[in-house]
Amino acid sequence: MHIKNLLSDVKNLKLKIMAITKVWIEEGCTSCGMCEDICPQVFEMPDEAVVKEDADFAANEDCIKESAEECPVEVIKYS
Repeated sequence: MHIKNLLSDVKNLKLKIMAITKVWIEEGCTSCGMCEDICPQVFEMPDEAVVKEDADFAANEDCIKESAEECPVEVIKYS
């Protein structure tokens, strides 16, 4: 029983350590809009893609990662 709780605690700690805390777009965005289509909670396209100031990175990690992977010019970065 205690081992199960310990494993759960370790998993939760690992998730906290690996959580996305920063998202940015490097120079070279082509304004294709793909990031906003994939993850509108984090990205918006006024003229060029930008990261929303109030975006909750932790709640949107999956779509942040998908946006970065699908970006045709690979300018979406996160840490």
